[in-house]
Amino acid sequence: MEDLTFRHTTLKRASGLKPTAIIGVVASGNLEVLVERVMPDAECLLEIRTAAEGFGDVWEAVVADFVERYSPGGLKFSINDGGARPDTVSLRLAQAARLMQEDDR
Repeated sequence: MEDLTFRHTTLKRASGLKPTAIIGVVASGNLEVLVERVMPDAECLLEIRTAAEGFGDVWEAVVADFVERYSPGGLKFSINDGGARPDTVSLRLAQAARLMQEDDR
């Protein structure tokens, strides 16, 4: 197992008021993302737990692209990876950010 942590400064706070969200499942070729609104408005934290060791550079690039596109300030992402490809990681992160924007109704 490998644990990776990425902390970014963002341009703005993520919209929405939802305190938490979860998307995906831990399964072969997929991943689970838990999001919590617990960080300062201009910070984003991503903690990744993966069995696929040695892909830190790939994770770093995917995370940096996500932060640039979505500016998820104020959010902490806890990711449990089951060997997901980079495009699946990008999709799940985008879905998680979108869920945080939805109303709780």
